[in-house]
Amino acid sequence: MLRTRCMVQKLDQKLPVANEYLLLSGGVREGVVDLDLDELNVYARGTDYDMDFTLLVPALKLHDRNQPVTLDMRHSALCHSWLSLRLFDEGTISKWKDCCTIVDHINGATNYFFSPTKVADWFYDSISIVLSEIQKKPQRGMPKVEKVEKNGTIISIILGVGSSRMLYDIVPVVSFKGWPAVAQSWLMENHFWDGKITEEEVISGFYLVPACSYKGKKDNEWRLSFARSEVQLKKCISSSLMQAYQACKAIIIKLLSRPKAIGPYHLRSMMLWACDRLPANYLAQEDYAAHFLLGLIDDLQHCLVNKMCPNYFIPQCNMLEHLSEETVMLHARKLSSVRSDPTEHLRTAIEHVKAANRLTLELQRRGSSASIPSPQSDGGETNQPDDRLAKKLQQLVTENPGKSISVFINPDDVTRPHFRIDDKFF
Repeated sequence: MLRTRCMVQKLDQKLPVANEYLLLSGGVREGVVDLDLDELNVYARGTDYDMDFTLLVPALKLHDRNQPVTLDMRHSALCHSWLSLRLFDEGTISKWKDCCTIVDHINGATNYFFSPTKVADWFYDSISIVLSEIQKKPQRGMPKVEKVEKNGTIISIILGVGSSRMLYDIVPVVSFKGWPAVAQSWLMENHFWDGKITEEEVISGFYLVPACSYKGKKDNEWRLSFARSEVQLKKCISSSLMQAYQACKAIIIKLLSRPKAIGPYHLRSMMLWACDRLPANYLAQEDYAAHFLLGLIDDLQHCLVNKMCPNYFIPQCNMLEHLSEETVMLHARKLSSVRSDPTEHLRTAIEHVKAANRLTLELQRRGSSASIPSPQSDGGETNQPDDRLAKKLQQLVTENPGKSISVFINPDDVTRPHFRIDDKFF
């Protein structure tokens, strides 16, 4: 992938020469970045790929700014922004104006707005040209390109390396050093990571990713992403909570994917809020993964019914406010079904994982092992739910028949950490 990126840069000199890429463990479908999933083709682990990664490639970058970054949000919903190239020099405008929409002002000045859809189109065309050239002159040891597809504003590439197939979701982004002014108040609050990592590590930078709001203009609107910060924060999350998150994601994501409502990133946001609200010693309990799983399911239900899931970094942005009552009730019923027998749903998810792993192992037996790249870890992102969690979950449900066990939200008081069994808070 490194050679491909270098060749794309040389193609028309658009990409910054000194660039910094972020490789994340897990594909876009896994929720490692806050992007819309409805335009993505469905790929299955084991059938289509064995490992998946997300690669953020800065098309533009604004660095070395000491003040909070102020974005043009006049035309956008919260967590979204247009990007005017007036922030950049004439050389950058000249390179990229064919990937912009143009707005003429009354005074006659022309304003170029960086277009996520046009940038994605350019990026896909450039990668296709480069991969075609590579395939014409294959070199020993180079990965085999098995699939290249454009999914909305994301380019998905499946590479064969030895007996392994690796899915890369490549996302063109705008990279900023510093912190956005709209999220400045978040820094003033107390957080679970205080004292564990430095503020400088958390606020080292953010991105604009090619995704628009529910009623936004796809050609102009970008979404704020804090993927770099999330990598740092997940270092502070307990392994038992990460296990619960993985299990909950395995159970509900496909179940709630149609019609579009809840995605993996919503679940991630809930987990981060939980870390802020709960006592650290409670979250550190090694054998509480089942408690946390039930809490995630209960609070997902609570967020869904109330159409309220605040963005962790910009809490005034409600990521579920656009849902219709019909969609809410449909998914609420599905979640109620899961909550009535979570053990069976978890075991079904485990069997799917095992089946995918068996396919992967079978393919690996037919070929030689291959070296694997080292992405930024998401703090346990690759862990899979196992049978021990299912057994613990069954025990917890049996001991509390008919009760709702939530460890995250007291809707009447969100200022103090607490957990809940049925309607009692502790």
